[in-house]
This record gives sequence, structure tokens and C-alpha cells, in this order.
Amino acid sequence: MASTSTLSASRAAGTGPVWFFRHPLVIRLAHWVNAATLLVLLMSGLQIFNAHPALYWGSTSTFDTPALAITSEQDADGVARGIVTVGGRSFGTTGVLGVSNFAGEAQERAFPAWSTLPASQDLATGRRWHFLFAWAFVINGLIYLAYGIGSGQLRRRLIPDGDQIRDLGGSIREHLTLHFPEGEEAKRYNVLQKLTYLVVVLVLLPVMVLAGLAMSPGMDAAWPWLTEIFGGRQSARSVHFIVANLLVLFVIVHVLLVLVSGFWNNMRGMVTGWFSLGSGPRRDGAPR
Repeated sequence: MASTSTLSASRAAGTGPVWFFRHPLVIRLAHWVNAATLLVLLMSGLQIFNAHPALYWGSTSTFDTPALAITSEQDADGVARGIVTVGGRSFGTTGVLGVSNFAGEAQERAFPAWSTLPASQDLATGRRWHFLFAWAFVINGLIYLAYGIGSGQLRRRLIPDGDQIRDLGGSIREHLTLHFPEGEEAKRYNVLQKLTYLVVVLVLLPVMVLAGLAMSPGMDAAWPWLTEIFGGRQSARSVHFIVANLLVLFVIVHVLLVLVSGFWNNMRGMVTGWFSLGSGPRRDGAPR
């Protein structure tokens, strides 16, 4: 790795981009497998939710008093309109949630056809897709963790350094003003990236998997304590849904930051492993 002074000098000389190998093959493969499996899990999960479009807390479901419900109702003219109810308060969501168009016709369903797998209402097929890709997701995650711990990549990528923790406020300001690290500092994830990935990998994803297992009757019989941790199967279903939405929010923010911080450079880094720091001497073995 070039030192900061060497990098600055080479930039001043304008001798070409500085390349460094940022993402090992296992990390890149795990990233793209995760992206694919999470997309299928989300779409099949929405298909499953459509079969009973309401969430509750506790062990039982009482459709009269849900914590959240996405339904429809007929107006005075007999036209269906979408309704989302949260904590007793209702909002009209016609055209998106509750009532949407499918094959040119209005269809009463919680989430629209374009967002579910399969598109038509089919709970059995949705469950098959969900369970199959849940296994793929868990296996991929275990491989990532084993590699990350064994190679030291997990510690280097997810644990912030002391200087990064002390500059947390500065990193927040940089993100809010869309100013991103350059030079040597760009060779590592910043503190917000590390803390966010740490929460996602070590908190959100395990909670989502455990909440999913807690909804299984087979798991209830084998490990009744798992359901009790969440306060009942309905609570586990609600937690599973909430965490899934938090992951969707994370992905949206992640994609937006990839776009504004250099789409092609970031994509090349996650496809080939090579990342460019800008102008400077070309590294041996770097792409040309």
C-alpha cells in the first residue's frame, strides 16, 4: 500500500488512477448471493403476508384489533379502496396497498402483484420459495461469517478503530453533505459504514432468522423457548416483518450512497475486487 505522502505526490503528478484490491472473492460472492436471496425472500414474504394481511402482539390473532392491517373496504358507491390501519388509525392507500391494479383490473390484496412472488395470489408457492431461499440465505451467511472470522476480514471490515469512533460526528457531517473519504482513508469503511454493517450482520439478520424459526410449528415443538423469547408466535411474525422492512430501508440507503459516491467504481469493486482511489501511479496487476 502506498503511504499518504506517496499517494498525494502521485496525484499531483497526475500519472493515472491508484488501484487497490478491496473485496476478496468470497466477500463478493456472498454479497451478490445475499442480494438475490433477500430479494426473493422479500417478494415471497409479501406473498405470505397477503394471505393474512395483519400483525399482532402476543400469541393469538384478533383481526378486530391488529397492530397493523392492510385491507380494503367498499365506499358509498361500492368501489373498493385500500386502507392501512396502524394502532387504530386508518389511512387511504388505494392504488398501492390494499387495492391495486393487476392485468388491467382492480385487485383487493395487501401488496400489489408486481411486488410478490408469485404475482398471483398463491400462498403455497410463496411459502416454497420463501423456505428454499431462507436456507440459501442462512448457508451463505454462515460461509461469510466463517470466512470473515477465519481471515480476519470481519474484524477489519466491521469493527471501528479508535480514531474512527472519535470522529463519528465528522463522519455524520460528511454523509449529510455527501462528502466522502478520499485517498488512504477510502481504503477502509468509514465508521458509519462499519457500525451499520455491524448492526445488520450481528443484530438484524440473526433476529430475522430466529423470528422466522419461531413461527414454525415444528420449531415450536422442538424449541418452545424460542417462541417465548418473542412473546408468542404473533409477536415473532410482527418482529420478522419489522426487521424485513428495516433491511429494505438499509438496502435503499446503501444503493443511494453507492450511486452518489461513485457508481461504476463501487460496482467494479464489488464485481472484480479492484477499487480506484483516483489519479496516481497504476498498481501492478490492476485492471487496465
